[in-house]
Amino acid sequence: MHRFSFFFFFSMLMMNATHSQRLVAFEGQAQGTYYIVKYLSDDTATLQPAVEQLFTDIDHSLSLWDPHSLINQFNNNDRGVPMDAHMRYVLEKSLAVSAQTNGAFDITVKPLVDLWGFGVVRHQRKPTTDSIRKALRVTGYKLLQLKGDSLLKRKPGVQIDCNGVAQGYTTDCVARLLEQRGIQHYLVDVGGELRAKGVNAKGKPWSVGVERPSGNTSLPAQSLVYLKNNAVATSGNYRRFFDEGKTRYAHTINPQTGIALHSNVISVTVVADDCITADAFDNALILWGPVKGLQFIRQHPGLHLAACYIFTDKAGKTQEVFTEGFFDK
Repeated sequence: MHRFSFFFFFSMLMMNATHSQRLVAFEGQAQGTYYIVKYLSDDTATLQPAVEQLFTDIDHSLSLWDPHSLINQFNNNDRGVPMDAHMRYVLEKSLAVSAQTNGAFDITVKPLVDLWGFGVVRHQRKPTTDSIRKALRVTGYKLLQLKGDSLLKRKPGVQIDCNGVAQGYTTDCVARLLEQRGIQHYLVDVGGELRAKGVNAKGKPWSVGVERPSGNTSLPAQSLVYLKNNAVATSGNYRRFFDEGKTRYAHTINPQTGIALHSNVISVTVVADDCITADAFDNALILWGPVKGLQFIRQHPGLHLAACYIFTDKAGKTQEVFTEGFFDK
């Protein structure tokens, strides 16, 4: 069979398969944000109860807002805790990305996050240099140790904050649940971190809009990214921040300096094979900025990353720059 004929035949089979299925969609609130799940299935019975139970299970492991969670048990003692499956996966991934980014991504930033008022207890004031210096003494991913089934501290006072990857991980977990139920066409969105597989009800790839800030008339308000069995996550300084004088401090903390992000970068959107990877790397990429960030992606093709930066130039005009093929990823 000619290549074109085979592709046409395969496409027709795909469209017939998806057209025989119905779109199932539901949404709700979880992890302090929204979630939306859409999928194609012959069985129209909702999987929302199973998805919400999954959110609860992950919160029991990784939520800083659950006083009895496993992560809070770790943070509140001087040695460590036995890990469950959720914590182990997130810790292994986080430590790997920390090594790959030379510590630009680091989940031991919790003391610094709390100092800057972006933790469970919120405030809007710049911490003192001395308090930052003290927090840095217990910051650093190398102060964590995975030993057997346990997560251990190499120094008392080390605390972790997995919020930089938790929603991406949760998105992947929901996607995995859907696939375990035999679903091959879906879109999962947890607070703006998304993962997709297959096609939508029209037989086309799932599309995601990348928002552009208002005030730039040279660019359309939104561009579409088509997800083809991959995921997307965004980090931006427009979500959680405070202004002090003429400086805007955003919730992303540099784990090496202890300083909250204050740069001309508005956001970075990252596409990766899975959502926890996109969610982890967007933290490092926004700290690095477009020049170093895009260079890193070019130098590490095996990571399968693509990114789009939106930033303001010296004239105050909104600009964007992205890896080749970002909108075709």
